[in-house]
Amino acid sequence: MTTTQPPTLRWEGGADGTLVLLDQTRLPGEAVELRCRTVEEVWQAIQRLAVRGAPAIGVAAAYGVVLAVRAGATNHTGLPRLHHRAEGAEANWRDDAFAACDYLATSRPTAVNLFWALERMRRAAQESAAGAVEQLKERLLAEARAIHEEDRQMCAAIGRHGADLLAALPAGAGVLTHCNAGALATGGDGTALAVIFELVRRGKRLHVWVDETRPLLQGARLTAWELSQRGIDCTLICDSMAAQVMRQGRVQAVITGADRIAANGDSANKIGTYGVAVLAKAHGVPFHIAAPTSTFDLSLADGAAIPIEERGRDEIVRLGDSRLAPPDVAVYNPAFDVTPAELIRAIVTERGVVSPVTAEAVRAATGQATG
Repeated sequence: MTTTQPPTLRWEGGADGTLVLLDQTRLPGEAVELRCRTVEEVWQAIQRLAVRGAPAIGVAAAYGVVLAVRAGATNHTGLPRLHHRAEGAEANWRDDAFAACDYLATSRPTAVNLFWALERMRRAAQESAAGAVEQLKERLLAEARAIHEEDRQMCAAIGRHGADLLAALPAGAGVLTHCNAGALATGGDGTALAVIFELVRRGKRLHVWVDETRPLLQGARLTAWELSQRGIDCTLICDSMAAQVMRQGRVQAVITGADRIAANGDSANKIGTYGVAVLAKAHGVPFHIAAPTSTFDLSLADGAAIPIEERGRDEIVRLGDSRLAPPDVAVYNPAFDVTPAELIRAIVTERGVVSPVTAEAVRAATGQATG
């Protein structure tokens, strides 16, 4: 199985280099790369979903901190909203890094990998000498690259553990997924789709049912594109068709990604995931989540405390240049919902499989078991 899919993100050059993103708002029509040279450009790319998916957001933000310090070193901080060093003041380049972390954290609220990656960059900055800008840039770039490489490795491990979990699926089994949790959402091969990719590599014949994922159609635009790039058999369906294909016995497993997982296993993912989990339970279909341990937020006891991003009305009332609803209609547009732990058969992580999904099992999976 091969793919010609361009990398989701990459860093070009040394400490004074450039972050290059595959602009996902242009897919599947065209593969266009977006070159980010300032931290504001990275913030905008995250906020407008040019780069998306919890792990990929974290990696992009880490590189964004490097760009902020590089800009600060040439007296252009790129952070006019949060930070401005007074003319003639002693240079403390770490302040640029800290301000960049604060700024990038405002781009999107739900995916915890963003905050996890920024905290690592903050610690890396703290460990560097206050006035040594070249040393700081090299240290920050090394940390961003480490975050990126670790994500690649985590994706591969998730794929292996998930493939082991689903190894008993019969030939030609149907696997349904929601939103996009492939290479486009990570620095590696994906989370949920990494499991499918690994099963196919092992010779398992599958048929993937792809929810379109309204309102932004990440399933239709991105997941179907990724599967097609790799020659994997798939069928695109409207979200409202998931119940029907389950009722017809066409789906033997469901697997999705997650953007934040609470201490008890409640999991936030793209809006519509909760409904898919309820349908899977009703039809006796096992529902799985695949996510790295960096997606767990043990500071939150359960999913009720997960912040849910609300996005603009145009995502619902417009499709491109076409209006889909009356101009004055009220709109509610949460970007995520929370699936309760009791609906989740297993959570696949880079460290193994969490099943049953309980607070105790989550603590063990994240290395924080008690007793």
